[in-house]
Amino acid sequence: MTAVLPYLSQTIVYCIYLLNLAPGSLPPPKTFFVLFEHRACKLKYLGLCWSGMKTKTYKYRLYPTRKQTRALEHTLEVCRVLYNSALLDRKNSYEKTGKGLGYCKQASILKANKGKVEVLHAVHSQVLQNVLKRVDRSFQNFFRRVKEGKGKVGYPRFKSEGRYDSLTYPQEPGFQITPQGLRLSKIGTLKLKLHRTIEGRVKTCTVRRDLNRWYACFSVEYEPVKKAVPAKEVGIDMGLKSFAVLSDGTTVANPKYLRKSEKRLKRKQRELSRKKKGSTNRRKSRVVVARLHRKVREQRSDFHHKVSRKLVNTCGFIAVEDLNIKGMVKNHRLAKSISDAGWGQFLNYLAYKAEEAGCRVEKVPPHYTSVICSVCGERVPKTLSDRVHDCPFCGVSLDRDHNAAINILNRAGTARINAWGETALQGFSPNQEASPVRAR
Repeated sequence: MTAVLPYLSQTIVYCIYLLNLAPGSLPPPKTFFVLFEHRACKLKYLGLCWSGMKTKTYKYRLYPTRKQTRALEHTLEVCRVLYNSALLDRKNSYEKTGKGLGYCKQASILKANKGKVEVLHAVHSQVLQNVLKRVDRSFQNFFRRVKEGKGKVGYPRFKSEGRYDSLTYPQEPGFQITPQGLRLSKIGTLKLKLHRTIEGRVKTCTVRRDLNRWYACFSVEYEPVKKAVPAKEVGIDMGLKSFAVLSDGTTVANPKYLRKSEKRLKRKQRELSRKKKGSTNRRKSRVVVARLHRKVREQRSDFHHKVSRKLVNTCGFIAVEDLNIKGMVKNHRLAKSISDAGWGQFLNYLAYKAEEAGCRVEKVPPHYTSVICSVCGERVPKTLSDRVHDCPFCGVSLDRDHNAAINILNRAGTARINAWGETALQGFSPNQEASPVRAR
């Protein structure tokens, strides 16, 4: 007990120090949340933490040879069979005994039976262990959804042939980046297109298959560098006619990549439906359709990356609507257009880029942003076909999306705390960004 007291007292002193910090300031980096536990004296203490380290993923293209491609595909097939076997074992165990199997139990069974199964020797041991961790994670998510009781709980499903597309090396001995490429245990050295330098410490490597392409995704732990945050703040109104309208009047056009490719997609999908099921021609036709969908997906992703990067580089505070996209796509007249715009993916890109740059993204309630006048605050009812906001109370006239963007920024407030914990932009009036034309 006496050996524990010095550590406990130091933790309490540090917590008092953290509580006395000035509002908006951050504790020193490399401080961690600590669950203090000592079994001998049965003491538990949850300390405060501030960790300066963050994680991000780098994605690079791989160019394996034909022999290496066959080895990768064989490894994925072994992982798929192991995943299904582990899932079946858990299901059978629960049906017979009323108790499921945990990761540790299945890992010990795998270790005991690995010598008896020849095909498992061709796969790195930690890759096989990661498969069991994926099964365990799927059951943890299943039980969490059951506990929440919201919507479909989704019992873990078996992976059919061709539906297992990635394998993970959790530690660097299993993989290594060399001047010749990426060395993977039990597979060989693959040609790697290292188009940018990796900054930070590489933790894991995930090899992913995307039709006929292969990618290496490196999870990296790094310490962010404090950067100067721009002084500009902006509100964004997401839409379908225009992808986004900013509170300063800037309009981002909606590229509508799916609509532009729809004619060719329709023709290729019609050809696919005519092919006999299980035939080689059907398999080839399916790949053609999948490549077209991949092109649309990559075009949309590239567009979202460029727009979000430009916003983060020029704005220190960004206000967006907290949209219920799942509910909005239930409208069958607008579902395809909403999915084509990809608002959810764009907002995710914007959030992580802003966090890394020290900017702040704030979500506000979307109710009545298009109805309320941004100048006088009165409600002016509109239909979807009304594209201009004409206020009969104050006489202001401007685009309805521009009016909504100003309301979004007004709703977020004017005093900001950026991601570095610094107060900025106090006393700023968002209405200064609007340049409405008053009716005469």
